Amino acid sequence: MPKKDDDRSTPPPLPAPLAVAVADSHTHLDMQSGTPAEGLARAASVGVTTVVQVGCDVPGSRWAAELAAQYEQVHAAVALHPNEAPRIFLGDPDGWSGQRRAPGGAAALDAALAEIDALAALPQVVAVGETGLDYFRTGPEGVEIQKESFRRHIEMAKRHGKALVIHDRDAHEDVIAVLLAEGAPERTVFHCYSGDAGMAKVCAQHGWYLSFAGPVTFKANQPLRDALAVTPLDRILVETDAPFLTPHPYRGRPNAPYLIPVTVRSMADTLGLHEDELSTALAANTARAFGY
Repeated sequence: MPKKDDDRSTPPPLPAPLAVAVADSHTHLDMQSGTPAEGLARAASVGVTTVVQVGCDVPGSRWAAELAAQYEQVHAAVALHPNEAPRIFLGDPDGWSGQRRAPGGAAALDAALAEIDALAALPQVVAVGETGLDYFRTGPEGVEIQKESFRRHIEMAKRHGKALVIHDRDAHEDVIAVLLAEGAPERTVFHCYSGDAGMAKVCAQHGWYLSFAGPVTFKANQPLRDALAVTPLDRILVETDAPFLTPHPYRGRPNAPYLIPVTVRSMADTLGLHEDELSTALAANTARAFGY
């Protein structure tokens, strides 16, 4: 019997709870259905008791900081996403970002970064990010703008003593080159890690944290599981990046923090660990990486 067309919009069921509570190190509650309170309650019911709410632009970063001020179990990360910086500078005539914008140039980018800088100083903001480089969606004309924005975020994180959360898509070598040239913050997190085992070893040498999301559960992603296997246990984080990147077997359906146990159990299988042992490490690692 064929599946109904609306199956892909149906939220997956609640997984069995984790015995040891963990954190979702990267989520976007503002993009998920339902209220934040509902999403946090569902997550807590399965042992996901802490989330890092990540902003991708100025309004989203403000929202993240406000939510973290309201809920003890929420911590905020603030930034201009790598794709956001070129849109501010060059404009967004097609409205891909949801806003049709005229080119703002360097002055508009400076003003947006100044707002992020002010938010980064707040105590409930534990990280600057997601920042980095994304060569999938931004063309060559945006590369240098992305790099400049990335450098400014790195400086901001170091000055405020906050973690740095990196978005790296199709830009592995350049992301690492910028980090090494600028000097990475003491606590640096690669969100939704997408590199191979060789890159994971380089990250480990520098003490950087690697956060794994739903793609580590996908059958075709053995290189990602190989990367997980060579990452030191004290440098592994887990995330949803919800509402995106829903883990197998729910790929394509809405993601949310309550699905973290699905990814944790898949990661535990890859590492040959009991889920409680991995959860204990993940909880400690996330608190250490974000300083909460």
